[in-house]
Amino acid sequence: MGRSGLIDVEERIAAAAAGAGRAGPITLVVVAKYASDSELESVIAEGARNVGESRADSLVSRASRFGEVSWHFVGHLQGNKVRSVRDSVHLLHSMDRIELAAYWSKSEEHPPPVLVQVNLAAESQKGGVTPDGVLPMIDACVTAGVEVRGLMTVPPRSVNGADSARWFSELRELRDTVALDHPSVRQLSMGMTEDFPIAVAEGATILRVGRAIFDPFRKEG
Repeated sequence: MGRSGLIDVEERIAAAAAGAGRAGPITLVVVAKYASDSELESVIAEGARNVGESRADSLVSRASRFGEVSWHFVGHLQGNKVRSVRDSVHLLHSMDRIELAAYWSKSEEHPPPVLVQVNLAAESQKGGVTPDGVLPMIDACVTAGVEVRGLMTVPPRSVNGADSARWFSELRELRDTVALDHPSVRQLSMGMTEDFPIAVAEGATILRVGRAIFDPFRKEG
């Protein structure tokens, strides 16, 4: 099996960061939803250290096999899947409702930290709280003993990735406002294959990229 697109994506991230005058760390989460285990194994061998899944059963299964990386859950999480995911992840990107905070906190140990998912464009098919709902969501997490490290968003799909800039800027501004009362809320999980360089320019600290990394495997065939 040949090389993935991991190195190319990492180089594009570095170029975008340099172009934006950014020097801080940016975490690349390799989203493995559509990758085979052999493809994922190759990407880990190339140096990937953070891997994301949006399906609970797949995350649990793969986390037990690929325990050398940090696992991120990036999809909608059903209440009946909370325990298995919570025991397997480093970070939950999709804290999207107050009742989930209560489920997430029911652990004998301190639960993994989370990001609050924000539905900036109020798209009915997507999860996440409204901008006005972010502070109540954070307060619910704090009350439940859940650490909130930042915010996450998935912008509206567009044929032009540059259209995402306004949503990324809005999330950054929302984070800056929230951080006045909650200084630990610093992370911004935003940017995927179509728009991650734009997300870097707008301040993303975590990127969730799948197809740009795994598509080169498909092209070999």
